[in-house]
Amino acid sequence: MKKIHKKLNELSATAICGNDISSSVLYVSALAIAFAGQYAWITLLIVSFVLFLFRKIYGEVVGALPLNGGAYNALLNTTSKSTASFAATLTLLSYMATAVISGNEAIHYLHHLIPSMPIIPVTIILLAIFALLAIGGITESAKVAIGIFLFHLTSLFVLAGFTIYFLMHNGLQTLFENWHFPVQEGGITRAIFLGFAASMLGVSGFESSANFVEEQQKGVFPKTLRNMWTIVSVINPLMAVFALALFALPVLQSNEYQNTLLVEMGKHVGGSWVAILIAIDAFLVLSGAVLTSFVGVTGLLERMTLDRIMPPFFLKKNKRGSSYRIIIMFFLLCVSVLLITNGNVKLLAGVYTISFLSVMALFGVGNILLKVKRSQIPRPERASWLAVFIAIIAVIIALIGNVVMPPKDDSPSNFMVFLYYFIPSILFILTMLNRTILLKLVLKTIDGIFDPIRAFVVKLDKKIQRTVDEINSQEFVFFTKGDNIATLNKVMLYITKNEHTKKIKIVHVLKQGYELPENLEQEIDFLNKEYPEIDVEFVVEKGDFSPELIRKLSKEWSIPINFMFIGSPTNKFKFKIEDLGGVRLII
Repeated sequence: MKKIHKKLNELSATAICGNDISSSVLYVSALAIAFAGQYAWITLLIVSFVLFLFRKIYGEVVGALPLNGGAYNALLNTTSKSTASFAATLTLLSYMATAVISGNEAIHYLHHLIPSMPIIPVTIILLAIFALLAIGGITESAKVAIGIFLFHLTSLFVLAGFTIYFLMHNGLQTLFENWHFPVQEGGITRAIFLGFAASMLGVSGFESSANFVEEQQKGVFPKTLRNMWTIVSVINPLMAVFALALFALPVLQSNEYQNTLLVEMGKHVGGSWVAILIAIDAFLVLSGAVLTSFVGVTGLLERMTLDRIMPPFFLKKNKRGSSYRIIIMFFLLCVSVLLITNGNVKLLAGVYTISFLSVMALFGVGNILLKVKRSQIPRPERASWLAVFIAIIAVIIALIGNVVMPPKDDSPSNFMVFLYYFIPSILFILTMLNRTILLKLVLKTIDGIFDPIRAFVVKLDKKIQRTVDEINSQEFVFFTKGDNIATLNKVMLYITKNEHTKKIKIVHVLKQGYELPENLEQEIDFLNKEYPEIDVEFVVEKGDFSPELIRKLSKEWSIPINFMFIGSPTNKFKFKIEDLGGVRLII
């Protein structure tokens, strides 16, 4: 599909995903101190190391398959649609929780400045504003994101400057006293374990850049990963050290300082105007995280709709190239969740944490599968096996920590809240994936129950059958280089398992001066007999295999490019995957 907007440069792309991950400084330092105490800065540095490993993991996968969708795209091209849809569901939940929590917390910060302001109605207004901004196009969204991003970094620089000046005149006695403060029950190991699990919240948003990589200029994606890693590695541990140097540990671990730690730090070192600056900054950057959610979820759901997991209804675009129906649906989902929880977004903490940590772990799994199944695909960088295993283990540890983490007050556990939202979501996706089977089941049930009213049943039968046939009428294409019967059989098995179709064209592009591979026609004729439910058509296309040929055939046959398949290319392949317009790899 044509993109009518300009591609994003490094600053624009970094700002869109950076607002989400950099907003973590507003809560992750306090959260890490609550569990790890004086060792919070250590847990945040461990998180920085884990994120450093994920830079290579994301760089390898997205470098080899530079398409929107993140973990969904990685697993779609290495496993099956059902497995990829599992990752997509987790990503969708992560974005939903991010948008609702960030929007609500942003209004809470604004509420400190305007106490008479109602929280829930204004949160809905904020979500609506960013939904309209996303509908206006990603270029317009980027302009707003850049402004928020630069203001956020400037505000943190001002806070750091005042803190350093304050400590130069008042000393580091509080920091040393906190360092020698008795460790909570369970010892240092438990403190660092729970602190690390909580600190991993600080990397939420790192996965966002992979979900809109197609909107970025060439070479920008790895730079966004580097920039986000730098921000998290410097700001989060530094603010934890500053907090430990300014306030006694019991004060930092009290509920009063959990949500507004940076505001209290600003008030302590620079007075009320610095506190107001940080409160305004918090409102803006948390709002920017809402924008990140809208941009990321749009890229993800567009890709899922193109792959026929979501209804094609959502592919409708406006004049600015935005999938406005996806944005409106996501906005309504966020508003409904906000109203269901009645503004108590702490209930979404389990969804927020477990979802994005699971997505990161699945991305690591996708990297392993890419190494094993698609080793010949060219990629700009490679993550070592050791780095991938360490990163996945670290994320699993963080997941376990968040599952076993004792809930505050009488709230349900993180895992239980996660299940409340995950189960309905995955059931919907599974329904979409298996809709033809379910339609046929409905058809048989109706036939069995309503035989006495045959006329009515016959009419309904024909209508549903037309729906099934319409789904199966989509034709697919596989370009063969002259593959043997075993490889061609793998193609047929993949299509029968993952796609709804009754017809496939197996195309061989025959260069001038070359002869048709021996036995290829006979082997395809054998497949036609072996798979009677699918019409296999053999086509010989004279010329050179190229993106232009793909587009020509796509237009001539009215078959979308993402319904065309090829085998894994080697390093000798003269085109890049992204040049082929969305052709999928299935062997």
